[in-house]
Amino acid sequence: MSLTAENLRASNVAGQREIEGRWSELLRPHHLAATVTLRLGVALFAFNEFFVSTALPTAVEEFGGAALLSWALTLYLVFAIVGGAVAANQKARFGARNTLIAAALVFGTCTVIATAATGMPQVLAGRVLQGLGEGVIAAVCYALIPELFPPRLVPKIFGAEAIVWATAAFAGPLISGLLTEYWSWRAAFFVNVPAAAIFLVLVGAIVRRPGQGGKKTTGSVPLLRLTAFGIGVLLISVSNTAGNGYAMAALLATALAIFINTIRVDRRSRNSILPSGAFSINRPLGAGLWVVLLMPLAQASGSVYLVYALQHLWGFGPTAAGSSSALMAISWSATAILVASLRSRGLRVQLICAGPLLLCLGLVGLTLTVGTGDYRLVFMSQIAIGMGFGISWGTLSQLLMDASPTEERDKTSALLPTLQSAGYAIGAAVFGVTANALGFDEGASDSVLCAALLGVFALGCAIAAASLFFGARTLRLLRDGVPQ
Repeated sequence: MSLTAENLRASNVAGQREIEGRWSELLRPHHLAATVTLRLGVALFAFNEFFVSTALPTAVEEFGGAALLSWALTLYLVFAIVGGAVAANQKARFGARNTLIAAALVFGTCTVIATAATGMPQVLAGRVLQGLGEGVIAAVCYALIPELFPPRLVPKIFGAEAIVWATAAFAGPLISGLLTEYWSWRAAFFVNVPAAAIFLVLVGAIVRRPGQGGKKTTGSVPLLRLTAFGIGVLLISVSNTAGNGYAMAALLATALAIFINTIRVDRRSRNSILPSGAFSINRPLGAGLWVVLLMPLAQASGSVYLVYALQHLWGFGPTAAGSSSALMAISWSATAILVASLRSRGLRVQLICAGPLLLCLGLVGLTLTVGTGDYRLVFMSQIAIGMGFGISWGTLSQLLMDASPTEERDKTSALLPTLQSAGYAIGAAVFGVTANALGFDEGASDSVLCAALLGVFALGCAIAAASLFFGARTLRLLRDGVPQ
């Protein structure tokens, strides 16, 4: 029997023998510190994203250098993805404890650099290494989930993560806005420092030293492949700044070629970044990773263009338009909590395909909204999209962890948040090319704007349908006993 089959069988047996996990267990002394530590690692990423996006324009007003504004966001994302890609390697070499401590120190130090900046170049430098540190933190926190918690509590941990993101979506812009308006943009940046300090203390208290668990590997850092991945992400991120659709398409095609060749090289390497079988459509893990990539990629259509559409087609104000995103976050969190509370693991697994289906239906709703002009469909569509992620994301993540051989579980776990970020970045670029090709422009007429948005959301529907196909294929391969 394959290692994957053994992992899945062991997980199922554990789920049958153990009492169903309760939410209250996360707050008991045995699990409380680990729960707080891992959720704080996620919170650093989530809140930092909302804090900085709200405060950064004010920093630009103070220093000038508006041309660097997009780079402060772009380079952060690029280095966060690179950090996530190298996280499993660093965890194996130095242990989770040392890796998290180093990453948190980098994150905290570079936050101070950005806070004390006297110009946009210093802010940019701080943001770059912030991204690297946070990418490692998020990925290693994912990798620690199956190490620190029994299988029965893993769904609850993913439910708690959804709560963190929903809280960040609401409280992040509000807190950052208040700090920026009544104090300084520097205060909005600096608030990450005490959070990082608390995270450091918790890591030192609950994460084992390298000598206490597991063997370290002497595999070197695959710098060439990491650089190639980083260049690919950078090309995708800057494609929206290209002067025309042809240049954007060329940048995306180049990035795709880089990714394909780098993945091929990685598969042949003894010191791989990706788990074996990654993106192979004939293996459960590979098919499942396509779902992880394609769902956020499809949802990026709404993330990038929905608020703009509400403001320019129907005259919504910024707050009212932004409430559609908040509604999706609430729906995601509420559904994730309900699914995590289900007693039947088998039912949770079967519901995985409902996630891409709801995402597809939600994007169909957004397409109909633009086509019919009835903006009321937006809110039901956003609820459906949020439910789609909430109903499948945590269970799919746990399933892919279980589907990995034990020696590669860290690679799979660390890849999940990294791939999610990559999906959003690729989606923003792909839909940017689509919109621009269809005439999207700041001065475009309503009819041209509607045509461009119809194309964007229709493409989102097609990508969501592809994620549904891969979700169904993942479950079918697992049922058929196909090895990882």
